[in-house]
Amino acid sequence: MQNPTSVKDALHATAPAESILVQGWVRTRRDAKAFSFIELNDGSCLKNLQVIADATMPGYAEVVQKLTTGASIRVQGELIASKGQGQAWEVKAAQVELMGAAGSTYPLQKKGHSMEFLREIAHLRPRANLFGAVFRVRSRLAYAVHQYYQDRGYVYVHTPIITGSDCEGAGELFRVSTLDPMNPPKNEEGGVDYEQDFFARPTYLTVSGQLEAEVFACALGKVYTFGPTFRAENSNTSRHASEFWMIEPEMAFVDLAGNMDVAEDFVKYLIRDVQEHCADDLEIFGKFVDKGLKARLDFVLERPFQRVSYTEAMDILTASGKKWEHPVKWGDNLQSEHERYLAEEHFKCPVTVYNYPKEIKPFYMRLNDDGKTVTAMDVLVPGIGEIVGGSQREERLDVLEANMDHHGLNKEDYSWYLDLRRYGSVPHSGFGLGFERMLMFVTGMANIRDVIPFARTPGNAAF
Repeated sequence: MQNPTSVKDALHATAPAESILVQGWVRTRRDAKAFSFIELNDGSCLKNLQVIADATMPGYAEVVQKLTTGASIRVQGELIASKGQGQAWEVKAAQVELMGAAGSTYPLQKKGHSMEFLREIAHLRPRANLFGAVFRVRSRLAYAVHQYYQDRGYVYVHTPIITGSDCEGAGELFRVSTLDPMNPPKNEEGGVDYEQDFFARPTYLTVSGQLEAEVFACALGKVYTFGPTFRAENSNTSRHASEFWMIEPEMAFVDLAGNMDVAEDFVKYLIRDVQEHCADDLEIFGKFVDKGLKARLDFVLERPFQRVSYTEAMDILTASGKKWEHPVKWGDNLQSEHERYLAEEHFKCPVTVYNYPKEIKPFYMRLNDDGKTVTAMDVLVPGIGEIVGGSQREERLDVLEANMDHHGLNKEDYSWYLDLRRYGSVPHSGFGLGFERMLMFVTGMANIRDVIPFARTPGNAAF
């Protein structure tokens, strides 16, 4: 049997072909007197391949004229120059074979569908033009992540999904346990005896691979992780999910300024890569999702990132005269409205905010000499707000131990982490970039549920 040609390759052919085999799903079929036009898509690209089936073809009435949207077919024929507009090539069919029928109940008919409806059929929505584009971009962006770090000498580290450490100290963790929830074993104090659990201790789904990445950075120099992370945060916003993917580089001998350099360069690299390799897919986002998408992406690429301290940012927000939904007060976290104001209205360019109050940041961030702030940094971009969060890590053993005491952490649980400061400690830095946040930025999609194949949010673990 002849090897199949993808729709993408057929559309980019440089010469006609006497024999070609294509296969995919029917987008539409329309009939004329002596022939039928079939729009075929196999997911390899946004555009369809037009198939012309002549009425004299064997099986025309039995197969072709009964094809409906969603049916899968295999077409053997000739690749010829197209007489129609919009495509260079089309297939003149010699044989059309029905692989799988799709009846009138097929939910993706040729009409507009709401995002909410498409989320309900997440098992079929990748066949919709928009979502095919989303997930092709997701694939390319993941490849670009690895390419960026591999080309720069970073080592890819697989950090554990199941962990006993709470990196962020926020307590928003999914517990992993094999104990009977209706009748767990009890210890002498009357609490749950986790020594009888599978791992003989409390364990959770990871919120970050950072702490383990620090271990490898302090041995291999430059590393990165890229994998799923989990937050048991009961948040139903368009920017939060309970399961999402994170990219976390960690670099030995790099301070806060060097960390910001890498984060800013990385964001620009990903945008350039998607523009270069996903131009057709970006077109559909610019047409149907965000008409200002191309201008916004170019805007970030063309301008240097502005850097401003948290204290300066608070002064700017206070002096703006705007009425904020969340009042501005030194010591509080920046909210999305504050982040977007800084990037979109005040500086009119991407912004990196650094040196945040220590009270609102995790225990591992390096304490500044003022005793009030830590070497944290967030990268803010127009349309989204925060897209990267990171810091220089605390490399001084005594300061780290004091900080852990301040946050109420059990130092015995982190003895291995403290050992990194006992044996050849070095200044080191890293950050986390939320992969779905980046996807939202480059596609213009407004809801995180629409850039991840099967969203996990409070009350929803369907599919």
